[in-house]
Amino acid sequence: MKTNSSVHEDDSAVHNDFSTTIGALILSLVFLLGVPGNFFIVWSILARIKRRSVTTLLILNLALADGFIMILTIFFIIYLAKQRWIFGEPMCKALFYLCNTNMYASIFLITLMSVHRMVAVLFPRKLSYLVTRKMVRRIIVGMWMLVMVIAIPSLVFRKVIEVSDDETNHTKWICAPNHSLPRHVRFQYAFETVSGFILPYAVIITCYVLILKRLRQTKFRRHVRSEKLILAIVVMFGLFWLPYHVINMVQVAAEWYPEDSDTRKILDDIHSDSRAVTSALAFISSCANPVLYTFAGKSYIKKNGFAFMAKLFEGTSSEQTENKKSRNMNKIGVRSNDSNNTLPTCEQTVTHQVS
Repeated sequence: MKTNSSVHEDDSAVHNDFSTTIGALILSLVFLLGVPGNFFIVWSILARIKRRSVTTLLILNLALADGFIMILTIFFIIYLAKQRWIFGEPMCKALFYLCNTNMYASIFLITLMSVHRMVAVLFPRKLSYLVTRKMVRRIIVGMWMLVMVIAIPSLVFRKVIEVSDDETNHTKWICAPNHSLPRHVRFQYAFETVSGFILPYAVIITCYVLILKRLRQTKFRRHVRSEKLILAIVVMFGLFWLPYHVINMVQVAAEWYPEDSDTRKILDDIHSDSRAVTSALAFISSCANPVLYTFAGKSYIKKNGFAFMAKLFEGTSSEQTENKKSRNMNKIGVRSNDSNNTLPTCEQTVTHQVS
């Protein structure tokens, strides 16, 4: 039933046996690791940490978003395995909408972590004034409202479509993009890549350039290690989402060429053959963080057992208390003779104690 430009891309996720098989295997692994891993993080923070710092609140929201979307991967595993959609149109729209919401939420939360790190390093004495837990909670609520709005295109441009099955000579139903005009394709995927990858990463890179520049201006360069955990989260997210956004741009580029051109056919083949695998790789980023935290907190495992994750995050829980102490010391006239010497003390109040 290929009647418009949307249908050329409609079976991009399920028409290639090799691509769908690899995608299903990746998603199965992601499900097995991601669901228990992310909810273990949630349990560690809610049950083991009484005073939750800004960074801990952001990590909690990231784990909730990733854990929830990991549960939904079971539907996509079945979709790829059967190569047909059996859950109806409401679920088709809802599941892809939730996936896009999670993508935006993840990168925005990581961006907020990076901005918080930058403020902590550049303005350590003012951190408790500039960044409070109450303000961060409001920002997080606002962020969730924002991502639910900007993910709407994935809800609008998605529907269940009937297509022919070349192997059986019958028709089948698939959950596919539904773009009636080429400009709809260009808008959705360009908007998704710019707002969900390029702009946030520009902010993240700017933050870390300023952080490293500040740290290198001091003689306490060993504190660069304190940024490694969040930096690892940033890099991991970028590595697994980059292929997905590259394919987005390939699909956008294809829409600029006539349908009968050789370049258009090549670009269409690239994005249709790669979509299932790159989408599955993107899901890996949601189960990668628990693995990173486990490696970061491995020195606590033997001593603290299942509480090791909470121990890893404990360093961030004292930041408000320590900042208040620092502020009170300033009020009674305690001053450092060397301005550079203030950085380690303030750094210790706002960074992870990662061994």
